[in-house]
Amino acid sequence: MAKKDDGSRVRDALRVGDELPGPGSTPVGPGKKAKALAGLESAGERLSALQEALYAEGTAGSSRRLLLVLQGMDTSGKGGTVSHVLGLVNPMGVRYAAFKKPTPAELRHHYLWRIRKQLPAAGQIGVFDRSHYEDILVPRVSGLLTAAERKRRYAEINEFEAELAEAGTTVVKVFLHISPEEQLERLKARLVTPEKRWKYNPGDLEARSHWPAYQEAYADIFEKTATPHAPWYAVPADHKWYRNWAVAELLIETLTDLKPRFPEPDYDVDAELAKLKGVGVRS
Repeated sequence: MAKKDDGSRVRDALRVGDELPGPGSTPVGPGKKAKALAGLESAGERLSALQEALYAEGTAGSSRRLLLVLQGMDTSGKGGTVSHVLGLVNPMGVRYAAFKKPTPAELRHHYLWRIRKQLPAAGQIGVFDRSHYEDILVPRVSGLLTAAERKRRYAEINEFEAELAEAGTTVVKVFLHISPEEQLERLKARLVTPEKRWKYNPGDLEARSHWPAYQEAYADIFEKTATPHAPWYAVPADHKWYRNWAVAELLIETLTDLKPRFPEPDYDVDAELAKLKGVGVRS
């Protein structure tokens, strides 16, 4: 993992490697809350401009789009990231999907069936709050997948993401890395704060009891499914302010490399301006 350097590219510093950054660390960028909040405000302007250009491209026939996949343990901040980062851009250009326990109807199909239905359209930024990776994580920890079945699903997912890339989708996979100590504090906060109790799920304690197994499962996922066209990034998530800043910068760097362009008009601008001068308003 790269050492902290404000001049480093965020994707280079947070790309998953041999070791994950500490959940409470700030491996690149601002190390203090005030600076991160100021940076996020600036990032909002840049992200909004890039998203608008991508959306405009899509209206003109471009097939390019971006898919942000958010994974992490309960309370790691998937919903908070969506609110604070994607809330900075025009909602018309965003497609959000949260994947919970499959319904009986969904279970009658291949596990990627419900994923495909929620893919972003051309010009959109898609956001998956949990994703197809839940179909490896949960069954694995629950003992419902054999090693051979996991291997098959890894291959299917890699093929699926390669297919997305070939069709014009840039995939950005983010693991929100939270510590068990910080998770405990957030779970407590959901119980003692009345307006947060709706977020609490007693089932979260079951997942928490299997913490080491989930970490092992994630490590295996990173090893088996990190590819050049769909890399994994590990974002320290103990500090919400750093998490939000880092994900915003990951999106900005990715979109900047895509260089989305506003389409050229298919009409004569000067002629249309001339027409406007002669068009009055009917009473």
